[in-house]
Amino acid sequence: MVISIISFAVLLLLRIPIAFVLGMTTVIYILVSGNMGLMTTLPQRLYSGMENYGLLAIPLFMMAGELMNSGGLTKRLVAFAQTFIGHFRGGLAYVNVLANMMLAAIIGSATAQIAMMSKIMVPEMEKEGYSRSFSAATTASAGMMGPIIPPSMQFIIYGVASGVSIGSLFMAGILPGILLALAFIILIALIGMKQQWPTHKRAKVSKMAKSFIEVIPALLVPVIIIFGITSGIFTPTESAAIASIVAIITGFFIYRELNIKDIPSILVNTVNTTAIITLLIAMANIFGWMLSFEQIPQNIAAWMTSLTSNPLVFLLLVNIFLIIVGMFMDGIAALVILVPIFTPLLASYGIDPVHFGVIICINLTLGLLTPPVGAGLYIGSSLAKVSIGQITKAILPFLAVAYAVLFLITYVPDLVLWIPSLFN
Repeated sequence: MVISIISFAVLLLLRIPIAFVLGMTTVIYILVSGNMGLMTTLPQRLYSGMENYGLLAIPLFMMAGELMNSGGLTKRLVAFAQTFIGHFRGGLAYVNVLANMMLAAIIGSATAQIAMMSKIMVPEMEKEGYSRSFSAATTASAGMMGPIIPPSMQFIIYGVASGVSIGSLFMAGILPGILLALAFIILIALIGMKQQWPTHKRAKVSKMAKSFIEVIPALLVPVIIIFGITSGIFTPTESAAIASIVAIITGFFIYRELNIKDIPSILVNTVNTTAIITLLIAMANIFGWMLSFEQIPQNIAAWMTSLTSNPLVFLLLVNIFLIIVGMFMDGIAALVILVPIFTPLLASYGIDPVHFGVIICINLTLGLLTPPVGAGLYIGSSLAKVSIGQITKAILPFLAVAYAVLFLITYVPDLVLWIPSLFN
């Protein structure tokens, strides 16, 4: 097992994609242990890691996001936000946060959202006089809401791995996502007052009314998703299919910006993104299988329970542990590996699994923006054409605020569980 751990660390340092790191480490473990019987069951383990109906929601939500982007829905959401709040001091930074918040209810992936919004918002903010590093940091930070506000790929994966209701997780993410957005807005207001950003003329009422009418079809997608799940009309997976249908109808017949020639590229992008995620889940599944074979999850669980019987201290230790893990490992891979370790402990500490799901998903999302691995940092840096050092320095205040929100919802569970309780 020691050789496997060393191999895992070396492969990570060589910057090999995490999916291959997990798979290669598992194969090295089997070869070193000499238990070739495990090798014969490896293909079956890879397949069984993907054999879950809930995972079908991932490609459907990814396709809905691609359809909305190509069909003009994304553009109108940004324009709507700019019309209503763009006149405040630091207005375009507020627009960035609000637009990301609305898109989070459509895309559900932080990396996809950061990539898309960096192309849209960073050039516009730079034209208005914001520094490129601040613009990139604001966009990347606001993109964190992608996996928190429903729908969320991380919630889907956590729900599949833990057996928790995905619909309850979706509902639980609403209030934390709003709190995170409010925290970013307050931070931007303080920075704006300090730097004395210019203000702009308020949009006319007629323009506001026109923008509101235009955005209504775009807002139908998240409304249908949330209403359908909470009312029990359809499951989260079915809601993803409905969202894709609504996005097609809106893009083709209402906004008329979606063309038949766009469909192949939309499907290719959906397939590529889904393939990356599913490969990661499959590889993480066999890696977790290896850990279980060595009884590592059981040993970690026993060690943590020996440290404390206090649930508040346990949650603090878990948060610190997840922050460190998030710095080095992809969030989805970490979820698949860690959820089976922590889930059995929750009952003994009296922690609601829905509450814990939101904590772990926010923690691992923050890892996207935390050096040294942070994929969100590299995406923002690359698309905004700023150095890692510049974007890291600019993003530190946003990270501090996000961690404050994380610890608030950790120790005030009602902030997470209140909305799900209304529908149970």
